[in-house]
Amino acid sequence: MKLLIIRHAEPDYAHDSLTEKGFREAELLSEKLAQSSITDLYCSPMGRAQRTAKPTAEKCQLPVVTLPWLREFTGQMQDPDEPERKRIPWNLKPQFWTRQPELYDRQRWIENPFVKAGDVEQKYRDVTDSFDALLARYGCRRDGGIYHCEQNPDSTIALFCHFGLGMVLVSHLAGISPFLMWQNFFFPPSSVTAFITEERARGDLFFKCMQMGDTSHLYAAKEEPSHSGLYSEFYGGDGSGAQV
Repeated sequence: MKLLIIRHAEPDYAHDSLTEKGFREAELLSEKLAQSSITDLYCSPMGRAQRTAKPTAEKCQLPVVTLPWLREFTGQMQDPDEPERKRIPWNLKPQFWTRQPELYDRQRWIENPFVKAGDVEQKYRDVTDSFDALLARYGCRRDGGIYHCEQNPDSTIALFCHFGLGMVLVSHLAGISPFLMWQNFFFPPSSVTAFITEERARGDLFFKCMQMGDTSHLYAAKEEPSHSGLYSEFYGGDGSGAQV
């Protein structure tokens, strides 16, 4: 069994769609995925993900199955700089989060007081429970870090989603704190992250990451990957050190 976690192409956030470049990325992505023997295609309900999935669905002649829980992750935590406000958990300043030891721990991250003051834990559980329910439809039932399955399905499942949500899925499969994924790793727009099962004991499946944030379909076409969602490389490089 193989899982493909795909971030939408370069977004036009104002219109929940794609930029002109994003539509090119989605088309190039579809040419690659058309060769991936995808058996099932699931997608976030958000417009930028739907528009990214459409060319692939057409080439693979597959329906787009929309799953509400694949929308961008909505959990928020208390803002360390403005305690009366809430903020998304992947835009924390490293000067703050690197001094929060529990955020590094795959079990203790929920104990952080800024996390506890928001709904990140509950939203995280909602997503991972829904994800496991989807895998259970393929006969794969989670037990700790292992999935039990009487017959390992020869299926390739594509999940078109978003940065924050995709990192939740990766952290769940890999047994890693989501804060390490949100803060230390990046999914470029239209990138593909692939997990494949290893079955070293009959009926016991373990998902291993084969590639993360792959944008080879862009490089092959000489299309530069988008940095949408990253902060600037140098402070003041875009005038403020803000996201690009």
